[in-house]
Amino acid sequence: MFIFFSFTTGLSLGCFLLYLVKRSCSNRLKKLREENQQLAREKTIAVEFMHNLAEAIGEGVDRKVLYQRILHTAIIGTGAMSACIYEKLPNGRLKGVALEGLFPPQRAIRGNIEEENIPRARFIEKVLSSEVLEVGEGIVGEVAQTGKPTFIRNALDDPRVVKHSDASLAIHSMVVSPLVHNDHILGVLAVANPSNGQSFSEIDFSMINSLGEQAALAIKNSDAMNLRMEKTRMDADLRLAHDVQDLFLTHIFPLSEGIEVDAKYIPSSQVGGDFYDFYKLSPHKFFVCIAEVSGKGVPASLLMALCQTHLKHLVHESHSPSEVLSLLNKELFSRIRPDMFITLFLATFDTSTNQLSYARAGHEPALLFRKNGDVEDILELRGNGIALGIVEPELFSNLVEDKSVNFCEGDILCLYTDGVTELSSEEKEEFGIERLKQSLTRYGGLDPQSLNAKLVDELNLFSPPKADRDDLTLLTIKRLG
Repeated sequence: MFIFFSFTTGLSLGCFLLYLVKRSCSNRLKKLREENQQLAREKTIAVEFMHNLAEAIGEGVDRKVLYQRILHTAIIGTGAMSACIYEKLPNGRLKGVALEGLFPPQRAIRGNIEEENIPRARFIEKVLSSEVLEVGEGIVGEVAQTGKPTFIRNALDDPRVVKHSDASLAIHSMVVSPLVHNDHILGVLAVANPSNGQSFSEIDFSMINSLGEQAALAIKNSDAMNLRMEKTRMDADLRLAHDVQDLFLTHIFPLSEGIEVDAKYIPSSQVGGDFYDFYKLSPHKFFVCIAEVSGKGVPASLLMALCQTHLKHLVHESHSPSEVLSLLNKELFSRIRPDMFITLFLATFDTSTNQLSYARAGHEPALLFRKNGDVEDILELRGNGIALGIVEPELFSNLVEDKSVNFCEGDILCLYTDGVTELSSEEKEEFGIERLKQSLTRYGGLDPQSLNAKLVDELNLFSPPKADRDDLTLLTIKRLG
């Protein structure tokens, strides 16, 4: 009997121990399965998040949209009831710029929500958008100051957490992570209150930290992508403006007996403010001009096009150069912005009389190269006048004047913009009008095309081409026999 009892007891104890071992293994296996499921869930969320961010960056979305995608991922990944992103402002303070759910403000609310007569969520959003935190203020400010994430398992017992009288704004658990890129804090990501009513877990804490790191990288990449896309759009606009501007410039000059003409135009960027023009008014009478609009880029090119359009009509009405400039100033004065103006040199010449008449509206003086036998001379064609668009039409007309000189066989008229004479060397020395005269004397025996090519070579030798160079324009006319 004793033997039977002992056997039965031993068997029962063995079965019980076997049950305990089996249960322990089952629990351990269940825990492993849950951990694997959690890791799989985190992996899926991370992959989807990275896919969404890559898609958002590729689309060139603005920060607001990118922030909302980050918040949505944070809530899906942790089961949080609400989340908010605080952006670090240039002055170092923190402002809530995006939220999802009823995220509790980080300061005590002033005013009564019932008196606002707006939905609760809209009221909270309004409070957060006006809430600017100091670095070091509260949990969010502390994370921004230290650059270290914070996990508050039980927020009700944490004195750092604001206690709102509204029960719907009570914070039970919270995870706050900095958005850091290259040791530079861009802002703070915060999630509050798991939907299951419990506290966040260490896994949630780890996920938000990882999300914060990836989000900061995505924000910087998105900014860079948006800048590149904006530059691409601007480049496209500039190319279009350049093509339009190119239509206004003469590239093939009319064949005319007794003269040769050539122009070289090198804009500082894709669009510049210089322009020139040449018209054949009759078999022996010609019009030529060169001008410069203050500034660069699209505004300068548009003003240039406007000026040139009016000029085309005026020069065919048999006005003198000074009358053309006076009428042009009258047309443009009310349309030019106060910070812009146009300098212009305008001349007409008649090959049958060898007379050249000109007027100057604040532009660089033209140079007239003459050679009579062994005697060479260069005249500076100056004259009174002020830039277009600066003074009232009546005053402008009183200032501008006509001048006349002979323009005979072998003479060369050289028109240019200040991009030539004000070109600076690496030693900050300007090319200047005297160097231009010397170059003109040196190459005065060449045809206009060869002459301009030599002048451009000398300018490039004096100051190698670079991005900040001003527009450069040369227009050369040679009288033939």
